[in-house]
Amino acid sequence: MKKLLSIVAAGSLLWGGLAEAHGPTRQKMVETIEINAAPEAVWALVGDFAHPEKWLPPVESTTATGGNEKGATRELHIKSGGTLKEELKDIDAAKMSIKYKAIDPTDPKVLPVNNYASEISVESNGAGGSKVEWKGAYYRWFLNNNPPEGENEEAANGVVGKIYKEGLANLKAVAEKK
Repeated sequence: MKKLLSIVAAGSLLWGGLAEAHGPTRQKMVETIEINAAPEAVWALVGDFAHPEKWLPPVESTTATGGNEKGATRELHIKSGGTLKEELKDIDAAKMSIKYKAIDPTDPKVLPVNNYASEISVESNGAGGSKVEWKGAYYRWFLNNNPPEGENEEAANGVVGKIYKEGLANLKAVAEKK
């Protein structure tokens, strides 16, 4: 019995050490907002893959190819400098849902994440307005152990969370003005 307990104790210590030794964990972010505008009006903004600058504050302009077809690409020119390239993975106008992902390595000064994928959906809130959900999944920028400051989970979550919150707040402001 003592031998069994010793083996179990040693195994749990080893397992704990292995668990600490792995790299980053996939992060997830979800933000929602209620907008006092018809879902179709909100979707007209969100569903325009080539022009997120109409509602997304950090984006100064966009260079896009492929329109709103699966596989279309866009290069977001960020106001603070840098660019971000994205690919349209799926768009369903009937369900008012758009999915896209970052392509090419991102610049950590622009977006300190790896393997970023996102979905934005618009639906009726049942009171004549809309409910918008923006969700994404990603890894921190630094994929090895012991990330430096600015390339860890906190940095990734901070930047993505800020973009989602500010983006949705501005989407609300723009949609409610129309």
